[in-house]
Amino acid sequence: MHCALVHEWLTPKATGGSELVVREILKHIEADLYALIDFESINPDSYLYGRQIGTTFLQNFPFASSHIQKYLPFFPLAIEQLDLRDYEVIISSSHAVAKGILTSPGQMHISYCHTPMRYAWDLTYDYLQRSRAGRGIAGIYTRYLLHSLRQWDVISANRVDYFIANSRHTASRIWRCYRREAEVIYPPVAIERFTCQKEKEDFFLTVSRLVSYKQIGLIVESFNQLGYPLVIIGDGPELSDLKQKAKANITFKGAQSNEVVEEYMRKAKAFVYAACEDFGIALVEAQACGTPVIAYGKGGARETVIDFKKSQKNATGLFFLEQNSKSLAQSVETFLELQHHFNAESCYLQATRFSPEVFRSRFLSFLESSFANWSSRAS
Repeated sequence: MHCALVHEWLTPKATGGSELVVREILKHIEADLYALIDFESINPDSYLYGRQIGTTFLQNFPFASSHIQKYLPFFPLAIEQLDLRDYEVIISSSHAVAKGILTSPGQMHISYCHTPMRYAWDLTYDYLQRSRAGRGIAGIYTRYLLHSLRQWDVISANRVDYFIANSRHTASRIWRCYRREAEVIYPPVAIERFTCQKEKEDFFLTVSRLVSYKQIGLIVESFNQLGYPLVIIGDGPELSDLKQKAKANITFKGAQSNEVVEEYMRKAKAFVYAACEDFGIALVEAQACGTPVIAYGKGGARETVIDFKKSQKNATGLFFLEQNSKSLAQSVETFLELQHHFNAESCYLQATRFSPEVFRSRFLSFLESSFANWSSRAS
C-alpha cells in the first residue's frame, strides 16, 4: 500500500499522546508524513530528524513554531491544500483538522481520532469564558468562527472511510458529533520505560500541563484543605496563579525530564488526576510504576483504571464522582484508609493492557481488514 500519514502539527513542544501514536505507526508501516507545520524534523534529538515532511502555507507564518493555535481560522483551508492524490491509503492522526484532507474515490482514508475538535465542541464555553477573545465585539466573531468550525468539522467527517477512536469515551463523542461508528484501539503507552516499585514515599503526585481543563486548581484546593504533601510536575499558563493559591504542603517542580517524572511516579503514594480525559496516558504510566490512581470517574479513566468499588481484588485506583474539591478530598481520605488493599503488581498488570505491542497488533489488523473490505467494495 502506498501510504500517507497526516498529523496536525509537529514541533518540539508537541509531545503528547497523539505524537506517540504517530511515532508508533511509523515503526510498522512505510508512509510519507504530512502536517500543517513541521519544526520537528530539524530537531537533532527527534525521531523525525532529517525526514522529509510535507507542510502547508502555515509553515511560513510568523511564530508558527510556538503559536500555531493563533492561526486556527486558517486550519481547515490549510489542511485541504495538501495534495495527496498519489496515495492509495491515507491515515490521519487527528485531534483538530487532520481528518479534513481531500481524497478521491480511489483512496481509502482511516482516521485515528484522538478527540473531536475540543475547542469547537466540549470546551467552547470554557474557552469563551476564559479568553479575552470571548467578550465584546471580538466575542461575536469568535462565536461565529467556532460555529463555522463545527460545520466544517461535521462535513469533513464524511471524508473518512473508517474511524478509530483512542477510547470508548472518544468513540461516543465521535458518534455524538459526527454520527459515525468508530473502532476502539487504545494508544500505545511505553510501559517498558517504567520500573514497578512497591515501596512508596509519603507524598501524592500529579503530572500535567497547567491549563484550565486539566483542573489542577481543583487538586490544589483539595490539598490545601487536606494538608497532605503534594508534588505537581508540569508547566503552563496557570502556574503563577496556582503557586499563589497553594499552601506550603504543595510543591511545584515545573517541567521536568522523563527521568525525573518516572522517579516521582515510582515513589508517589498515589497519582492524582482531576480532568475528564479522552484517554489519559499519564494514568497508565503511573500504574506501570506500580502506583495507584485517584481520578475523576469519567472519560477515559473508567477504561484505564480499575476502581476499588468495582473490584477490590485487583483494584488499581479510586474514582471521585463529582468534579469538585470536596469530592476529591473525600476520595483521598478513603484511599488512605484502603491503601493496604492496593498492590504494585495489579497496577503494573493493568498497564500492560496498553502496551505498544497490543497497539501494533490491533492497529495493523484493523488496517489490513479495512483495506480488504474497502477494496472489495471498490472493485
